[in-house]
Amino acid sequence: MAVGWVAALKLVPWGDVLEATPQILQAAKKLLGSTRQGTADAAAGTLAGAGDAATPPVALQLQQLRERVARLEQEQQESAILIQSLAEQNAQVVQAVEVLRLRNQRLTAAIAVLGAVCAGLLVWALRQ
Repeated sequence: MAVGWVAALKLVPWGDVLEATPQILQAAKKLLGSTRQGTADAAAGTLAGAGDAATPPVALQLQQLRERVARLEQEQQESAILIQSLAEQNAQVVQAVEVLRLRNQRLTAAIAVLGAVCAGLLVWALRQ
């Protein structure tokens, strides 16, 4: 069974995967950082809104909310791109596993035929 996994790993285009890895890692870090920053900004906004004297005007609050929605939309697009890239890599792995499954079936059939031939030869040799 371990041999099958090794063969599956050999079929994966690791050059493409390794080439895309830094971009995916960078996008994931950027996404995580912007998510943390957005959470920190929201917390700061909540704390600032707690005091009546420090409450910004409604127009400023509206502008901040618009900017935050724009950032969230950008993060959502980046997440979608990252997910699409991961899905493409997953599809490549699934395709490689399917090829291995077919090869495994063929190998099993070949071994069965070879075993039958060897048994036949053994029987023939013992009768001689």
